[in-house]
Amino acid sequence: MAGQPVEITLWRANVHELLAECVEQWALRLGEPYAPGAVGHVFRAELPDGTRAVLKLSWPHREEEQEADALERWGGDGAVRLYARDDERHALLLERCEPGTFLSHERDPLGVLIELLPRLWRNGEGFRPLAEEADFWLEHDLAEVPDPRLREAAAHYLRELVPTQGEQVLLHRDLHGENVLAAEREPWLAIDPKPLAGERDFAVAPIVRSFELGHSKRDTLYRLDRLTAELGLDRERARGWTIAQTVAWSGGSDYIEAHLEMVRWLLEDA
Repeated sequence: MAGQPVEITLWRANVHELLAECVEQWALRLGEPYAPGAVGHVFRAELPDGTRAVLKLSWPHREEEQEADALERWGGDGAVRLYARDDERHALLLERCEPGTFLSHERDPLGVLIELLPRLWRNGEGFRPLAEEADFWLEHDLAEVPDPRLREAAAHYLRELVPTQGEQVLLHRDLHGENVLAAEREPWLAIDPKPLAGERDFAVAPIVRSFELGHSKRDTLYRLDRLTAELGLDRERARGWTIAQTVAWSGGSDYIEAHLEMVRWLLEDA
């Protein structure tokens, strides 16, 4: 894919070998692939006993390192079950969500997320701390942000919020409107966690910026207000975390302009 690092391009060129090894290892019957993600490939599969599953192959990168650990800790409670893992190949065999409809198509997606989030807030011990990730954003990601106002705002919030955090819980830092899917075992299950250990106020950041749930200043502030009120979170801390993470993650995204527009709306709300 144009614009991607050479390492990902090379990995994609050889992913068929990984795929064949995983199919043999787990005796899978392979089905149709899903649309490839930015850093991975996902395939429908069946286990030898006929159980429908998903085979996920990821390019090795920082954010996916503890995905399997998070899924194990949740144990299928609010998230897809992990059937098997191969850490050497960065391969996961997962529960398949059927029909797999995105939460963004639900009538009241925020209501679903308000019920789901507390179930995911398990003990964060053993996961990369949000404080460590924030240091990485300050040193690397924010240096690439061209807009000095946004860069300085994100840095300000990180320096203010990191040392004053509350209880550390397991966080799904990418819980947007298309990372929760309609399923059979439960009505809705989370996927693709990119886990961190940090305070609960951080958890709503990916939802607030989820333009799939409506992209306007009114929509953005409604999500922030409702999530923090009904989950008992600190609105200003949640707003700061949303600004900081969104700016840090803006590089290389296909949605840069939409995300940065949302950040400007949140800054106007100060």
